[in-house]
Amino acid sequence: MSTGPPRTRMDDITVERVLRVVESIPVGQVAAYGEVGAIVGVGPRLVGRIMRTWGSGVPWWRVTSASGDHPLLARALPYWTSEGIAVAPHGRGCRMAEFGTDLEELRERSRTRLTELDET
Repeated sequence: MSTGPPRTRMDDITVERVLRVVESIPVGQVAAYGEVGAIVGVGPRLVGRIMRTWGSGVPWWRVTSASGDHPLLARALPYWTSEGIAVAPHGRGCRMAEFGTDLEELRERSRTRLTELDET
């Protein structure tokens, strides 16, 4: 989707691209920081920094580690419960195999919103 070189800094466009991808994660599903980053063209740590700073207005509870663990699980639980996302037996997050969104579908759902941003 991204046509230029990978973005490595937290500029306004990169922040907005990450937030738009997160907004595209369907209800009841999660995506890993690295998956969001793969669509945007940044690494998972930058996605985490962006989410920590600007993610309160998007469904932040749908972004997890690659293993499905959530750093703010106690705060995410009410959202997960309402969306039908179950906590894995280990108690640190969910099972990605069960609740992880399909990366290609997420890329497609994000495409229009990212293209609009790239055109401005």
